[in-house]
Amino acid sequence: MNTIRSVCVYCGSSPGRDEAYLKAGHLLGRSLAKSGLRLVYGGGTKGIMGAVADGALKAGGKVTGIIPRFLINREATETALDKLDELLITDNMHERKHRMFEKSDAFVALPGGIGTVEEIVEIMTWGQLGHHRKPIVFANIKGFWDPMLSLIEHMAEEGFIHTAHRVKPLVVSDPEAIVAAIMVAGSSVDAPTEGVQSVIDKM
Repeated sequence: MNTIRSVCVYCGSSPGRDEAYLKAGHLLGRSLAKSGLRLVYGGGTKGIMGAVADGALKAGGKVTGIIPRFLINREATETALDKLDELLITDNMHERKHRMFEKSDAFVALPGGIGTVEEIVEIMTWGQLGHHRKPIVFANIKGFWDPMLSLIEHMAEEGFIHTAHRVKPLVVSDPEAIVAAIMVAGSSVDAPTEGVQSVIDKM
C-alpha cells in the first residue's frame, strides 16, 4: 500500500539565474496536483517557492504553506498567501521545519540556497539516525546538486557516514519524473515513521 499523501518541497525564494529552475518548480507543483498529492512548502510566494505553489494551485492541487511570521513580508505577500488552502504561521524557523516534517510523507530539494541545503541535510540526518524512512529526492535540475552529491559521496568514502544504508536519496533530473520516483519508493517500504519527538526537540 502506498503511504505517500503529501510531499514537502524545499527550494529557493529567489528565481535563480537559469529559467529552468522556475520551470522545474512549476512542473513539479503541477505534477503533485495531478497525482492527488498535497504540496507542503515554506509558504513563500516568490522565486521557485512561488512557482511550485502556483503550479499546484493552477492544476487544482492542495497546498499547505508553513512560514515564520517574520518572513511573511520578505518571502511572500499576504494577498498571494490567501490563495493557499492551508496556511500555518510559526514563531520561528525551528517550528516551521518541524511542522513541515510532521505534515509530509516525502521530501524534495529543488535548487535553492543555504536554507534549502540546511533543510534537506537535516531531513537526511534524521533519516541516518533512524527516525524516519520517508523518501528524499534531490531534483537535480541541470546538474544543480552535483557538487552536493559529490560531497556526500566523498564523506562516505572518507568514513564519516556510518549508516549510509539508511539515507539513499533519489536523484532525479526531470521534474516531471519526481512524483513517480517518490511513489515507487513509498510503496517499497513500510509506512513512513514519524520522528522521535524527544530526539528531534534536542536537534
